[in-house]
Amino acid sequence: MIKKILITFSLLYLAAIWLTYPLQYLPVYIPIYVPGYISVLSAITFFMYAWDKRQAKRSPHKKVNRTLERTLQLLALIGGWPGALIAQQLLRHKSQKRRFIIVLWLCVLVNVAAMGGLYFFV
Repeated sequence: MIKKILITFSLLYLAAIWLTYPLQYLPVYIPIYVPGYISVLSAITFFMYAWDKRQAKRSPHKKVNRTLERTLQLLALIGGWPGALIAQQLLRHKSQKRRFIIVLWLCVLVNVAAMGGLYFFV
């Protein structure tokens, strides 16, 4: 149940970002490339999670290079959090580490607050 809610939340956020421009709900000074930037960064973040999951499965058999948690968190912070949430739920990767989950949700809050701040206060 929570899995579907988190995936839906991420997809609705992406849809809302894309719909605000044609419907002109966001101020004119916010660049038009923002929806594309967030979508591409979300896709990159999703694939980084998938790559790390693949490497994690291979690691017991041989030495492999894993993606740093800091890198995954940075991608989420700079706008790729929808892809991170979707990957975390679908791939079941990094979904048990409490500290990682807390940092991811802080990234989500920062991004949503920043977008809300642009919309309401500027």
